[in-house]
Amino acid sequence: MKRIGQLLLLVAAGVLWLASRMTWVQVRSFDGLGQPETATLNGAAWSTALVPLALILLAAVLKSTVGPRWQLRLLALVVGALSAVIAYLAISLWVVPDVAVRAAGLAEVPVADLVGTQRYYWGAVVTLIAAVLTLAGAVLLMRSPVKDESDHDKYEAPARRREVARRRAAAGQEMSERTMWDALDEGRDPTKPDTEGR
Repeated sequence: MKRIGQLLLLVAAGVLWLASRMTWVQVRSFDGLGQPETATLNGAAWSTALVPLALILLAAVLKSTVGPRWQLRLLALVVGALSAVIAYLAISLWVVPDVAVRAAGLAEVPVADLVGTQRYYWGAVVTLIAAVLTLAGAVLLMRSPVKDESDHDKYEAPARRREVARRRAAAGQEMSERTMWDALDEGRDPTKPDTEGR
């Protein structure tokens, strides 16, 4: 489940990069002297956060491979919040009533020379798909199963691992593979309860 979530975040980052290369708005202008001009604004120009968000998703994938479980849960919450930001960037192209002034400013065209603007919605649609993928990835990271052993158990001293294994055996919990091997190395049968000291 965790690997699928990581894969979805990788795909979402790639989709965001694709959206940043697509045309979002086209600006037509005429200064009264030369020929009419057309300027094209891609996703990276119209929504400058697209590429940084893609990089953040890549960083989240890397971060999800290391660290304790509580950090993974926190990371999933942050990624879920990012999906809302990504969706906002996509939907804003639809809901903004007039993009002319902002488009003229981004294209460095005087508003007085502005003839018209045209929106292209495919970039926003692709961005919305990235938002859905990001949210799905966050949910899968949040729901990924928690291991019985913490990630730092393998670095604990053998005596400490044996003590933890005895407590788990006394509580009726299963022994980890590592503690079973430790018991075999000591000449004990890991399938039998430890009655030492009783």
